[in-house]
Amino acid sequence: MIRESIEQAVKAALAELGAGDAPFVVSRPGDMAHGDYATNAALSAAKALKKNPREVAEMLVAKLTGPSANPLTSEAKQPGLASGPVEKIEVAGAGFINFFLSSETIKKEVADAAQGEGYGANESYAGKTIMVEYTDPNPFKEFHIGHLMSNAIGESIARLLERSGAKVLRANYQGDVGPHVAKALYILLEKNIDNPSIKDISAAYVEGASRYEENAEDKKAIDALNKKIYEKSDERVNALYEKGRTLTLEHFEELYKILGTKFDFYFFESAAAPIGVKIVHAHPDVFVESEGATVFKGEGYGLHTRVFLNSQGLPTYEAKELGLMELKKEKAEFDESITITASEQSDFFKVVYLAAKLISPDLSDKLVHRSHGMMRFASGKMSSRLGNVVTGESLLRALTDAAKEKMKERDVADAGAVAERVAVAAVKYAVLKQGTGKDIVFDPEKSLSLEGDSGPYLQYAHVRACSLLKKADGAEDLDSEASPLLPPAGESKSSAPVSRQNLERLILHYPDALARAAEELEPHHVTTYLIELASAFNSWYASERLIVDGKVSADALALVKAVKNILASGLDALGIAAPEQM
Repeated sequence: MIRESIEQAVKAALAELGAGDAPFVVSRPGDMAHGDYATNAALSAAKALKKNPREVAEMLVAKLTGPSANPLTSEAKQPGLASGPVEKIEVAGAGFINFFLSSETIKKEVADAAQGEGYGANESYAGKTIMVEYTDPNPFKEFHIGHLMSNAIGESIARLLERSGAKVLRANYQGDVGPHVAKALYILLEKNIDNPSIKDISAAYVEGASRYEENAEDKKAIDALNKKIYEKSDERVNALYEKGRTLTLEHFEELYKILGTKFDFYFFESAAAPIGVKIVHAHPDVFVESEGATVFKGEGYGLHTRVFLNSQGLPTYEAKELGLMELKKEKAEFDESITITASEQSDFFKVVYLAAKLISPDLSDKLVHRSHGMMRFASGKMSSRLGNVVTGESLLRALTDAAKEKMKERDVADAGAVAERVAVAAVKYAVLKQGTGKDIVFDPEKSLSLEGDSGPYLQYAHVRACSLLKKADGAEDLDSEASPLLPPAGESKSSAPVSRQNLERLILHYPDALARAAEELEPHHVTTYLIELASAFNSWYASERLIVDGKVSADALALVKAVKNILASGLDALGIAAPEQM
């Protein structure tokens, strides 16, 4: 990447000045008038060199543009300088250094992007195997909004890592045992529903959860049933359990298909639980007895105490998580294991990961927890226990219906499938467009807008690019030197170059957006870039015409292809489909 070549040159120049250890960044300026890249290297090195930052900046520029400099600048544009991608380097403000790329470099980037969808990929994670665990819905409960958020973030992170050269293993950990199962089965058994539907199971869980909290006798009976489920000691309970488990897992698969996710591994609490119990019993040096339960005391590490085995000797979520780690290690060797859950579980993972590292020091640098915020509507936080929840499934269904309604007056082939893709884009973009740890206030109407900050807006920009390319297919090539820009008939093209140049200069920053998103595990860097690209493309599209009198500029055609490919690639990196019509 161009940014990396600038970083290497700056680092070498700093070393020559005696400040090779000075930390610095090379990034895109907020304003294109300040160049294509900028660095704070001079400000960072000033203290070590005991000089004014601007003086250091001027010294760095001299190194970067001198006869022995790294090949950054273009000999043709600035005599005496080695050939390279940079046309001009200048000092700005208190000591920032701005880099302006040559037109040849920018044109080459556009051409590369126009060639195919592989543009932007990098090798920063090459040779690494990373397991990403996400979604994690529980059988016997509905697929709620939190699962939808975890899926959107996890799938995007997985795809970003793959574009950075990693081998990614997608994992799904599902709670097929535990109190929630007993709460649902308790009501199904009580009502003699031996062949339940998805609706029956969902309603049973809600009622069971309510009675567990409100009635002491029901609570005692559900706890006893929970023990039976673990022990598999009752044939009727076992049979109903298997039916409910199979039915809900099959239903989840239908949702994964809609969301565009295919998992490599499915882990279950029923398998992790006994392993977790053995691990806890095998490490009295880590766990201690407390009031009949087995706990990990985290206070000595600045954390808190958590129960791993309850007073009945049954494993809690904490113990099961230890068992899950063992199952993961048995299935595959990995360099890193990333788990995506709601932020309310952050304290849970701090304690469990510490206990795991004390048990298995080899895990110290491999465990990563990525948390996400909550999605809220006007009514506030939603609760599956109370039954007043907009589930992930119902939200997708409602958005799909709304998208179908919006497309009624358009002649769209397979409108149902397209509407479903638009609905998924609306939700995923809303989840991914900001930092993963932040809460979201979801607005269904804005999420489906084709005119603003939304997933469908990006999809529509891709549709527009596809339409332009279809219209240009078969058109005669126009001499780009004779007429490089094509403004609307009768209008001046004086303002067109600015719009086009901005769009061309945006193209080259896509690889940086992908790399940063993967490095920080933050998909919002891609959403921010794509929205800016789509906006610039729409602006250019409004000010210029691609085809005039049956002729098309090859340069303009390459630019449209580049935008189309990047939009398709970027949307795919977010786990969003890029339809050709909508």
